[in-house]
Amino acid sequence: MEVAKRHESQYARSLIEASLDPLVTINPEGKITDMNEALANITGVSREHLTGTDFFDYFTEPQKAREVYQEVFAMGSVADSPLTLRHCNGKLTDVLFNGSVYKDDKGSVLGVVIVARDVTAQKRSETELIEAKVFAELATQIAEEAKSKAECATRIAEDAVKAKQQFLSNMSHEIRTPMNAIIGFTKVVLKTELTTKQKEYLSAIKISGDALIVLINDILDLAKVDAGKMTFMQTPFKMSVSISAMLHLFETKIQEKNLELITKYDRQIPEVLVGDPVRLHQIVLNLVSNAVKFTNQGTITVSVDLLKQDEETATIQFSVKDTGIGIADNKIEKIFENFQQASSGTSRLYGGTGLGLAIVKQLVEPQGGTIRVESKIDEGTTFSFVLNFLKTKAEAELDAGALELDTEIPNIKILVVEDIRLNQLLMKTLLDDFGFGCELAANGKIAIEKLKNDSFDVILMDLQMPEMNGFEATEYIRNKLKLEIPIIALTADVTTVDLAKCKAVGMSDYIAKPVDEKLLYSKIVGSVKKSLLVKPKEIPPEVTEQIKYTNLTYLNTRTKSNPTLMLEMISLYLEQTPPLITAMKKTFAEKNWNSLQSAVHKLIPSFSIVGIHKDFESMAKKVHDYAGAQLQSAEISDMVHKLEKVCVQACHELKAELLIIKNKNS
Repeated sequence: MEVAKRHESQYARSLIEASLDPLVTINPEGKITDMNEALANITGVSREHLTGTDFFDYFTEPQKAREVYQEVFAMGSVADSPLTLRHCNGKLTDVLFNGSVYKDDKGSVLGVVIVARDVTAQKRSETELIEAKVFAELATQIAEEAKSKAECATRIAEDAVKAKQQFLSNMSHEIRTPMNAIIGFTKVVLKTELTTKQKEYLSAIKISGDALIVLINDILDLAKVDAGKMTFMQTPFKMSVSISAMLHLFETKIQEKNLELITKYDRQIPEVLVGDPVRLHQIVLNLVSNAVKFTNQGTITVSVDLLKQDEETATIQFSVKDTGIGIADNKIEKIFENFQQASSGTSRLYGGTGLGLAIVKQLVEPQGGTIRVESKIDEGTTFSFVLNFLKTKAEAELDAGALELDTEIPNIKILVVEDIRLNQLLMKTLLDDFGFGCELAANGKIAIEKLKNDSFDVILMDLQMPEMNGFEATEYIRNKLKLEIPIIALTADVTTVDLAKCKAVGMSDYIAKPVDEKLLYSKIVGSVKKSLLVKPKEIPPEVTEQIKYTNLTYLNTRTKSNPTLMLEMISLYLEQTPPLITAMKKTFAEKNWNSLQSAVHKLIPSFSIVGIHKDFESMAKKVHDYAGAQLQSAEISDMVHKLEKVCVQACHELKAELLIIKNKNS
């Protein structure tokens, strides 16, 4: 437990120090108790001298800063209060003062935590002030209805979790979608007639793609990294092939920098070993990438040596030596920490996040390995790590091997619901190889129309699509069409939130992108075999029910299903929205761009609150941008009319919800 708490504390500190914005904690007397390096930089005062001093003395208007600080105690928090910080050399920095109280386990206030966001280089437009005001008004109304400050703190925490999950979801999807095509088509090409050199290069791309996906998983699944719950495969593989394929990736960069790559591989190493080749690839990839980055002339030497072996295991040492800039002795330990590099100027000169070596350490040590570094400034650096591998007589697994097809179930017909053309082509290629029939639908609406007129054995459903996403389409298929057909989600998002939602709307299973063809095949066949035991239901001849635009799941979560607060939030939406719709239509007709921009700005914050799909929120933001640039086009006209339709329908739906809530609680 103490180790876990220490890891948690170290992780929290690394995040705080990584912030570019000054962050400081103050006791009730106004004295500084803790801060990050950014505060020292912006004031020009060392952390030792800052500790225990009066926080307000560092502002150009100490009394105003004190009043804002007192407001934090009175209100529980403040947001975006403009103040000016003074550097000891006289330089002034405009900041937005954001603060909230923090308490002990008994609810007693211990002090205030403050983030001062530098806005010197920014211009605060009128529309941004309006947006901030709308958000502030909504937040104030929610806060006024809160039963206690503890509930308010809980809601803030829930918002933070939701924001994190949304970030992870978006990042995972955006990165995994192109990777799905890269890795998928690489596998397809590997099955064709190729020269030895072509196979070698394509294998390098495939192995690198696999390593990148694992890296994405570990970075995005922060909870798993924090808890030290990384998992490692035990797979037979050829180490020499893995190392060689990885080093091919650096050929172009090494040639560009006129460097020499030297590889030393101990031929006494058994040809096939059991371990995690993808993790090994990640480790070496990070170390060689660093060596290339920080070396401008000379050589990079990659050595793989057998240290010892017995009948069951082999102990191998991997070394990456460069003739680069080197690392100072007092910085050696620091480089293995999250978001850290050897000096503050390193990231500016060479780039990078400071996560590479931290990830290497997290991959080596949980496998029972050790890592060390030797370095001299301007002479070079050597990273060495040692890992144990099991010996085996088995053959190495072949990623591009042929699948053993199941001939018991002929004529399987698949409906692929996917909006990205490249992914459609990939899925069709894979399904053709399996001998399955395949039809394509670019979104959920098209899929539903196809299901009304045809029958399929399995649906492969992408989650994020325009018009109607995978969740909405599945819900419609289950609740309106009353079909029990297996629906397998194709998700580029591997966070637990969407996987739970897949199950909730009635999806049968899921496959993470990039798609593993063996897993895809087995899940399709398995789903078909199960569905043969279930009698299919007839498709209704016609469904004319209107698609619902609102979803109150988020509002229920935010209000903890408190009917009073739900009624107030819905009533507020119904009060504010119709005038804004009228204003949007009127100002667009009059080509009053500033007023149109203002009206749309006020509409945008409410979309997520009442569960209107983010595609419409994006549409509203686009109208806002067009109005700001005073661009007239047919597209903006269509979007304004579409937003009007959506908001009007949302009002009708929310009025019905209002009656339901009132009746339940009357």
